Amino acid sequence: MPCTVVVCGFFGDTGKGKVISYLALKDSVSVTARAGVGPNAGHTVIYGDKTYKMRMLPSAFASEKCKLLIGPGVLVNPDVLFQEMKLTEIFKSEDRTGVDPQCAIIEPKHIEADKKGHLATEVKTTGTGTGPCNAERALRSVKLARDIDQLKRFLVDVPLEVNSAIERGENVLIEGTQGTYLSLYHGTYPYCTSKDVTASAACSDVGVGPRKVDEVLVVFKAYTTRVGGGPLSNEISWEEAEKRGWAEIASVTGRRRRAAPFNFELAKRAVMLNGATQAAVTKMDVLFPDCRNVKAYRGLPNEAKRFVEKIESEIGIPVTLLGTGAEVWEIVDRRLDLGTSSSSESF
Repeated sequence: MPCTVVVCGFFGDTGKGKVISYLALKDSVSVTARAGVGPNAGHTVIYGDKTYKMRMLPSAFASEKCKLLIGPGVLVNPDVLFQEMKLTEIFKSEDRTGVDPQCAIIEPKHIEADKKGHLATEVKTTGTGTGPCNAERALRSVKLARDIDQLKRFLVDVPLEVNSAIERGENVLIEGTQGTYLSLYHGTYPYCTSKDVTASAACSDVGVGPRKVDEVLVVFKAYTTRVGGGPLSNEISWEEAEKRGWAEIASVTGRRRRAAPFNFELAKRAVMLNGATQAAVTKMDVLFPDCRNVKAYRGLPNEAKRFVEKIESEIGIPVTLLGTGAEVWEIVDRRLDLGTSSSSESF
């Protein structure tokens, strides 16, 4: 499967970082290209005994063989990027990182604008400057990565790199950010992000045409969460979320995530909007504690299997990956059993 796009099917917070890092290691991915908005989205990767909270570098950094690219559609905060290069120094990510010259640059003025007025009080954005930066980009007055001296040694023609890898038959991942229902076009406007974040937009962000994509993997969580304003059907109280083990804190803002049960209707629509060919469901171990650390589908409790079967029945595509713990390798991989594409190589 040379090119796979990975996106979130809900409102973000579904564990894309875990899924991306697993696929990069398991399938010997040679290139991962970061799509999406910018450093307003956090991806958590727990690898070995360390936890990494990434906002700029692709979550595939754990695989030393994988090149890490940031597509031209992504906004870059150089300070955040350099912090993450230092954080992941053990993996020598700096030597493998490429930023497209066309990436727009988030400046302090964008962050300041994002923390006041309508964006802060009504939309309740992350305050990371992405909305104001994208607004200036639309006005064609924003600075680009090619204008920043600090970034010059990292500049790479990302569309060329990604397409060349695909043409060589190498495994490539396109890493989406945030979630389908935070899309500027398909989400809960105005409680959304500043651009589209569905699979087609992720392809555009890194310069890959639709005919180059083999698989679209949509990631869901076993329950639904979102941060900030906007509707959330069947939302439960924070106290109830604590009782159920669903109480979570956002990795970028430190805010409480609002929670609700798995939304089958939204999941089905997300499959349609993204053209998804397969799905992942994370945090199965939270919903069903007996799933914790299980690595084979046959080892799951019957109640968990019925839940997976109901999801497949509703969304019409196979659930190929199931997260059964926080660490990268705590996952049930059903791809070979279900006859979907999968590398036979392992890390």
